[in-house]
Amino acid sequence: MVTQGAEFGAGRVLLIACGALAREIIAINHANGAEHFTLRCLPAILHNHPERIAPAVEAEIARGRAEGFADIFVLYADCGTGGALDRVCAAAGVERIAGPHCYAFFDGVERFAARGEMRAFYLTDFLARQFDAFVTKPLGLDRHPELAETYFGNYDSLVYLAQTEDPALDDAARAAAATLGLAYERRSTGYGDLAADLARR
Repeated sequence: MVTQGAEFGAGRVLLIACGALAREIIAINHANGAEHFTLRCLPAILHNHPERIAPAVEAEIARGRAEGFADIFVLYADCGTGGALDRVCAAAGVERIAGPHCYAFFDGVERFAARGEMRAFYLTDFLARQFDAFVTKPLGLDRHPELAETYFGNYDSLVYLAQTEDPALDDAARAAAATLGLAYERRSTGYGDLAADLARR
């Protein structure tokens, strides 16, 4: 659990977020001079078990309500919960950021949907930075690199949706594409809908 808020004065709006977004949320809030947010991030590794995301968010909403937060915003997309997260949010009367996953809201949900890309594997800054921890090792590719064809044979390309301009992350994403045997494409998205949604809160 990552908690951030004291440096912003432990703000009156509680943000419950995926840990994969922590760096980006903090950067946006700093840029906006936001002092009204308290940020709590759940472990990003929950994405390896999406059935655990909705119960974890539900527990954090209950905790926030018990602490007196009237305004709570959930910074998770559906993230593979099959609508379970939406049901939790609806029952609690809280909103979440729109989109099926973070790739969509970084790219812009409507723009992402219009692309209709079915054979692209996506990385964000977080996943470029944590590729080994979240892809290589969990899938056993460090021990059996030949499995890349089994897991990724239906993909044509790896698309890096870049939130920042960081040559080291570009190199990491390009290396990930080579590891998976995929063509490489980089798109500079910035923070996309995440920045717009936080600016409106």
